[in-house]
Amino acid sequence: MQQIRRFQRFLVGAALALAGVLSGCGGAAPEQAVRAQLQALQQAIDARDAGAVEDLMAEDFVGNDGMDRRATKQLAAGVFLRYRDVGAKLGPVEVELRGDDAAIARFDVLATGGSGGVLPDSGQVYRLETGWRRVDGEWKLLNAGWKQRM
Repeated sequence: MQQIRRFQRFLVGAALALAGVLSGCGGAAPEQAVRAQLQALQQAIDARDAGAVEDLMAEDFVGNDGMDRRATKQLAAGVFLRYRDVGAKLGPVEVELRGDDAAIARFDVLATGGSGGVLPDSGQVYRLETGWRRVDGEWKLLNAGWKQRM
């Protein structure tokens, strides 16, 4: 049971971390850039690339329980090895701009994982609030908080 909970927490962390995949979005309007990065989230998770988890967050990223970018990468690598199928399905996204170089995005995510059967072995819905900042023209994930939905 504890492994399933760690796995679910990882999916949330990976979803948040990988939301920064579109590094070329710096020239787009801030809201569009954040939304585009979140759209790339599912593709990045499907690619199962733990290195992208670390590379695409701000150097000073902080998540729940003090999870930093290195810890997120390590957890991602472990989960990708353990589960053949990993998924994150995003719900509607609210973007709140804080000037031209900062934003907050809020959304629900269904995090799933399994061994490759028809149905996932586990799944949970989380509410996420993510902070974004533009660094050298690239949007980076600065912080993330998540809680399990009942």
